[in-house]
Amino acid sequence: MAQPRISACLPPDIDPTKAALAFGRRALPKLNEELQSPELLTQQRALVALCDLLHDPEQVYQAIALGFLDSLKALLVHEDQTVRQKTTEVLSVMALHSIGREGLLRSGVISALAGLLEDPADVCRRNTHQVFDMLARLPEGAAGVLQAGLVPPLVLKLETELDEIQELILGTLSNCLRVEVSEALAAGAVPVLKEKLSHPSTAIRSKAAWVLLEISSHAEGKIAVVEEEVIPVLLSLLEDTQPEVQVNSTGALMFALVTPQGRSTAMGAGAIPPLLALVAEETSKARLNAIKALTLLAELPEGRQTLLEHRDTFQRCLEDPSEAVQRAAEIAITAIDWKP
Repeated sequence: MAQPRISACLPPDIDPTKAALAFGRRALPKLNEELQSPELLTQQRALVALCDLLHDPEQVYQAIALGFLDSLKALLVHEDQTVRQKTTEVLSVMALHSIGREGLLRSGVISALAGLLEDPADVCRRNTHQVFDMLARLPEGAAGVLQAGLVPPLVLKLETELDEIQELILGTLSNCLRVEVSEALAAGAVPVLKEKLSHPSTAIRSKAAWVLLEISSHAEGKIAVVEEEVIPVLLSLLEDTQPEVQVNSTGALMFALVTPQGRSTAMGAGAIPPLLALVAEETSKARLNAIKALTLLAELPEGRQTLLEHRDTFQRCLEDPSEAVQRAAEIAITAIDWKP
């Protein structure tokens, strides 16, 4: 289904080539003054110049030292769409640099950006989610998103946002849910993610599986994945044509199979044949996760009995170039050969 493309085109009266600041002809303190000017065009042109200047980490350092972030946070609630658009773009450019991310976190920009989740301009929302995605890659950034109470609204946005923004949201959630999952579970994240596993976009399918992997790494997340009948959907993705989707799906499945309920559900859904197919495929990126998942299924009597017939598949893995695959295969063979 076609979706509108997010455009960052400026109004015709904003000419970046006329913003001398973009070429360093004025000092940053002067630029900060212009951000606080009552003249709309002056603010807009200053923001355009900043978008160019701040690709240089040294300029980012100077801007933070001069207190630019306070001026930028004030502009996030500006009534002019172009001002909001360019302000969020400036912040997203700053977030590309480590010094910028540190400054953004110290300034409390996460809470300031939260008000733009409902912005009518697609490009403002995209820039906002780019900042969240970049900051959440840091432990303190993920903690900041959680502390700002943004996980429940981010889960809800997965059902309404444009595809490219959904990708950013999934990236943010994957890092936040590594830390804590209760708010996401309460917001109904698992059924939403289950639906995203069937999305036509490869990136969204892959990232949704990755978020489910993070959820399944928590005890309460494992229970939710089983109860919401996600395991059969993950199994269907083992035959996906995209390797990254296979890797993340087998990873999520592996964590879900840690519980007895997960193993029983997987066996009932016919998990062994597609997992064995990935193990037998020597070039499969999902091979390691598939071996570990099958090792868990070998803990069930019926699983062990079935896998005994395919012991040679694991035996061949002992010659794999990857030491991790070799070790996983040794453990799998031990589990398969075990006799009560």
